[in-house]
Amino acid sequence: MGTGSVDLDKALNGCAQGDRLALRQIFDQEAGRLVAIAQRIVRRRELAEEVVQESFIRIWTHAHQYRRESGSARGWIYAIVRNRALNTLRDGKREQNVEDVETLRDDQLTDEIVAAWHRLDRNSQLYECLGSLDETKRQGILMAYVSGYSHGEIAGRLRLPLGTTKSWIRRGLLALRECMA
Repeated sequence: MGTGSVDLDKALNGCAQGDRLALRQIFDQEAGRLVAIAQRIVRRRELAEEVVQESFIRIWTHAHQYRRESGSARGWIYAIVRNRALNTLRDGKREQNVEDVETLRDDQLTDEIVAAWHRLDRNSQLYECLGSLDETKRQGILMAYVSGYSHGEIAGRLRLPLGTTKSWIRRGLLALRECMA
């Protein structure tokens, strides 16, 4: 963790105890990245900001449900935002457009995936299991679950048909689940 960065575990525990300052700290540190993730899914800045605001209400009201054993605080927070964004799409507020995918710069994406991969604890079972997957499957899973890309976006980035992308992400997750069991 960089200097001055908020301990998200502690901050979520603070939220669970009604500490509004803890929520503000999470917001100040993470909101920019969360809006970017939401925007990739819903495509419109103002809609992404709305998603993040709704997510922070949920973070505040559900912080007591966060369990450190179930994964990182950041992962928990990002999952809330991603799910809220996907629900917004499903509610029909925005049609998804695979062609928009090109707005994502390849180098930026690659840096993000590589960084996510390197942030994992080398000794963790997850690192080992992800490492056992072929690179395309591993990248797909990291793109979907770390960076918040939709299957359509991943298909566009990797220039694969959507059906193929969905099936190998599913197979990759099954292999991962088996490995982790």
